[in-house]
Order: sequence, then structure tokens, then C-alpha cells
Amino acid sequence: MEKIYTKNAPDAIGPYSQAVKAGGLLFTSGQIAIDPATGNVDAVGIEAQTHQICRNLGAVLKEAGLSFDNVVKTTCFLDSMDDFAAFNAVYGEYFTNKPARSCVEVSKLPKGVLAEIEVIAEY
Repeated sequence: MEKIYTKNAPDAIGPYSQAVKAGGLLFTSGQIAIDPATGNVDAVGIEAQTHQICRNLGAVLKEAGLSFDNVVKTTCFLDSMDDFAAFNAVYGEYFTNKPARSCVEVSKLPKGVLAEIEVIAEY
């Protein structure tokens, strides 16, 4: 098992890694809309937060030598399914290879964000 870390994505806010490489796969921890430059959630609204989440994931994937094209599965968490269409529109700009996906509404996310995404990617 190899841990992946980049300063171009937010530091873990708990006892976990940004991502772990194991068995030919990369497993990312969930990313939220924290701006790695400020350490804050600066993005307002589901579209802006989803873009920040995807930039964070892109940085982790890049550090691992991968891209969004290598993603085989995503798990998406939304604060409200009312945001699904707007979230989906931005999500589709990044995940053009259409990986498998689960998307669920949850009661609360860290730092009061509107969405969180984790991915599994193949080497």
C-alpha cells in the first residue's frame, strides 16, 4: 500500500490519507470544496463547490500519475437532492468517461459543504 499526498489538494482534516494506492487501484478519500490555498470553503453554491471538489480530485489523481479518464467508480454525497441537476452538469464536465457512480443525499457534510466526492481509479 502506498499513500498519495499533494499540497495541491486540501490536507486531510482527520486521521486519513488523501488517497491510497493498492492492488492496481487508487482509492481517494472524499473531497469537499476546501480551497487548498486558503484551507477554507470559499466556493458558494453547488456549481462552484463541485468545481472545487473536482479540482481537488484532479490534483490527487495527477499526483498519482492518473487522470479523470482512469476513474472507474465514484461515490457522491449531496446535502440535498434538489441540487442534483446542477451538480450533475458540473460533474459531467470532469467525468467524461462516465464511470460507475452512486449518488446519495446525506443529512450533513463536513464544514457545512453541499457535496463530497470520492473515487476509485485504475492504474
